Amino acid sequence: MTHNSKELELEQIYQEYKPLLFSLAYQMLGCVMDAEDIVHESFVAFKRVKDTNAVKNVKAYLCKIAANRCIDHLRSAAHNKETYTGTWLPEPIVEDYQEDPLYSVTMKDSISTAYIMLLQQLSEVERTVFILREVLQYEYETIASMVDKSSANCRQIFHRAKKGLAYEPDHSQQDEQKFKHCIEKFTAALQNGEISVMMNMLQNDAVFYADGGGKVKAALRPIYTAERIVHLFLGVMKKLPEDARLTFKKINGEPGVAVMMNHYIAYTVAFALKDEKINSIYMVANPDKLSHLNQTNH
Repeated sequence: MTHNSKELELEQIYQEYKPLLFSLAYQMLGCVMDAEDIVHESFVAFKRVKDTNAVKNVKAYLCKIAANRCIDHLRSAAHNKETYTGTWLPEPIVEDYQEDPLYSVTMKDSISTAYIMLLQQLSEVERTVFILREVLQYEYETIASMVDKSSANCRQIFHRAKKGLAYEPDHSQQDEQKFKHCIEKFTAALQNGEISVMMNMLQNDAVFYADGGGKVKAALRPIYTAERIVHLFLGVMKKLPEDARLTFKKINGEPGVAVMMNHYIAYTVAFALKDEKINSIYMVANPDKLSHLNQTNH
């Protein structure tokens, strides 16, 4: 094989598997920039293989490299997570509605903010096995070769993880138009100060999570109950500068809101529904977690 044809083949492999590897790495790490680094490193490692034709299953081989690099990254970053100021939320993936999904392999349920938050409860290896099986539908034998454990052990790890998470996206989140309408109506009520409408759209036991990372002012602990959340949101609206704009975006594959200030995204707000009412709200305000979005805006 000539040098040029090998380069072309590697480029085709890169284009084909980049979305898959990003999906795996993002679900493992909850960080867009780190996930992109893992994807890049995985392909660099694959490029170093002398005879890539000898690799029988390229997809599994790349997933193994990416998964192991994610595990190493999580272990080295564990201290940072433990000492994180306030609530940790994943870096948001933000898309316009008219765009094709940026990462088509990432099914929206598997990158939703609520789902990524749940995955954080699992250990590094549990998370790897769970994602490879539940989201990417790998056989236990293949997973076993990726994480260097027996297939029986992987089966056990998966069932334990699944039982512990018990994640079922609410039926009302499956209809994107209804979900979008709900968020638009809630946002309009907020802008108009319609307290009763907002209260009616929130579950009584709704929870608000904010991630300022100690860099900007944000609630350090979750805010509980609809009444407190409405009070908090109205207070935030009063403090926003006049040129602030609320724009509807897809946040992690689901309807959400980006708050723009001076052409920069200052906050992203994601939602989860339960029985057609807002049950959880996730606001990312940490500028470090929004920098990848603001780079693309300029």
